[in-house]
Amino acid sequence: MKKSQIRKIVLKKRLNFNVKAKKINFYKLLLILKRETKNKKIGIYYPIGSEVSTLKLIENLRKKKYKISLPVLENNFGMTFYEWNKKNPLKINKHGIPEPIKIKKFVPSILIIPIVAFDANLNRLGYGGGFYDRFINKFEKKKNILKIGLALSCQKINKVPTNKFDKKMNYILTENKVYK
Repeated sequence: MKKSQIRKIVLKKRLNFNVKAKKINFYKLLLILKRETKNKKIGIYYPIGSEVSTLKLIENLRKKKYKISLPVLENNFGMTFYEWNKKNPLKINKHGIPEPIKIKKFVPSILIIPIVAFDANLNRLGYGGGFYDRFINKFEKKKNILKIGLALSCQKINKVPTNKFDKKMNYILTENKVYK
C-alpha cells in the first residue's frame, strides 16, 4: 500500500478514536527523558486536529525546567526550532500549524514528534513533507538527538513503507504501550 493511502486510512481511524477515554501517560515520557539525557532543550509540536495533545506535557516540561521550542516550517521543506513560552504569540502557517514568532533559534537534543502511522520497529509515517526527517538528518551528524513519537494505538500498522530518507524513532508512546 502506498504511503498516501495509509495516511488517509489511519488519519480517519485516529479522528474517530475515543481520545478522551485513552490518554498518553506522560509520566512514562518524563521517566524516559530522565533516564536517557540530561539535556533540557526539547523540540515539541503544538497539536492540531486529532493529534495527541502535547499541551499538558508542555506545562509539565516547563515545570521541570525544560526549554521548549516549536518548529517553524521553512522554504524548501526545511524546519527550524524557535524557543517558545506561553507569553509569546503563535501565528498560523499556511498548513494550519501554530508556529512561534521567530525570536530565539536553537537546535533541540530531544524531539517529540507527531505520528500519522507507525510500526513495532519504530518506523514513523508523517504527513508527507519530510520536514522532521530532513531536520534529523541535518543535525544528527553534529549531535545525538533523542527521537520520541506520540501516537494512539489505533495508528499502529503492520509495516510502514520506508526509504533511505526515513528516520526511525528511539521510542514511540501510545496510551497502552512504550515501543523501544
